[in-house]
Amino acid sequence: MNYKEIKLSNTETYFIYQNKKVFKTFKTALKFHEPGLASVQDETGWYHIDITGKPVYVKRYKRTFGYYFKLAAVIDQKGNWFHIDKFGNRIYKEKYAWCGNYQENLCVVRDFDGNYFHINVKGKRIYNENYRYAGDFKDGYASVRLANGLYKHIDYQGEDLNGKLFLDLGVYHKSFATAKDERGWFHIDKLGNELYKERYTMVEPFYNSQALVETNKNKKIIISESGMIIFKT
Repeated sequence: MNYKEIKLSNTETYFIYQNKKVFKTFKTALKFHEPGLASVQDETGWYHIDITGKPVYVKRYKRTFGYYFKLAAVIDQKGNWFHIDKFGNRIYKEKYAWCGNYQENLCVVRDFDGNYFHINVKGKRIYNENYRYAGDFKDGYASVRLANGLYKHIDYQGEDLNGKLFLDLGVYHKSFATAKDERGWFHIDKLGNELYKERYTMVEPFYNSQALVETNKNKKIIISESGMIIFKT
């Protein structure tokens, strides 16, 4: 049985394999993730099961989440967040007020003082700075919010990508990121340079060299990477 072939029911309470229900009915269930484990809840609490429906470990949690890069975020009965490996072993001794999911072998966490930062798969901080908010890494970079409320991009070492600050930032996708300044939303390259002069109330990442944006008159249009209008929806 391949975990990718095990589907979650519409009620998110049981699993289906080859059009038949497998395992028992749970209070809540999340879909299977690599390495073939799923997060479930029953009368004993939250835990993870394997592709035979059996618990991976004995411990029960207040909440468990899916595996990403073979590590899963969990909340213990005291409300502490941390990550476990595919055997249920805690991978670091630190505990947090919140944990994200590992992306590109790095994970954003929030400590009990409200600081955001990133840790590696050994639970070690990758830089010393604290941020008001931090997003997931994608394509090598993450968006972080500084104490002054402005945003910038950082790399895997926590170094500033291009020295430019914005009112808001999205992740990089195929070399370009969404950004916001005093005039509105637009797209930037990895040097932080604008791709075009126009500003919009909403922009999506580029998909096959074109992006959906919304004008200040609530009109949605499709633009190219140079900002040229391709299509009006």
